[in-house]
Amino acid sequence: MVSFKINSEEVSFEGDPGTPLLWVIRDHLRLKGTKFGCGIGQCGACTVHVDGAARRSCVIPVARIDGRSITTIEGLAPSDDELHPVQQAWLEHDVPQCGYCQAGQIMAAADFLGQNPKPSDADIDANITNICRCGTYVRIRKAIHRAAEIAAGEES
Repeated sequence: MVSFKINSEEVSFEGDPGTPLLWVIRDHLRLKGTKFGCGIGQCGACTVHVDGAARRSCVIPVARIDGRSITTIEGLAPSDDELHPVQQAWLEHDVPQCGYCQAGQIMAAADFLGQNPKPSDADIDANITNICRCGTYVRIRKAIHRAAEIAAGEES
């Protein structure tokens, strides 16, 4: 049995320990925000936070999660009444087109801003490697800059 926290809730999984974390999240825990994209860790649609760091859940066997803490898009906001700065910026800049990759994009951006609170365009381009098939990269970059402002308490 594998036990871990997901969005601050203790859970366990008694299935195959080689099952990718993505499928435990979606099929066992019924959290549908984390998406399947490529299955090989390239596109980033499945990005979650493992102990606070962005990771691609489609390539992590659930056995490697034992005792750890996972945050999905459903658990990113500090409360039901307050969005995470990245979520707020995503809405302000109307980032999504189809929206399929956006949960993974947001999770990647939240971790990135935690490490680099005042990024340049070059920093964003080099570090945000999630793929958006709709090509909303310009809006993603603007939203990341806006999220940095919100997190710093700056108004625009």
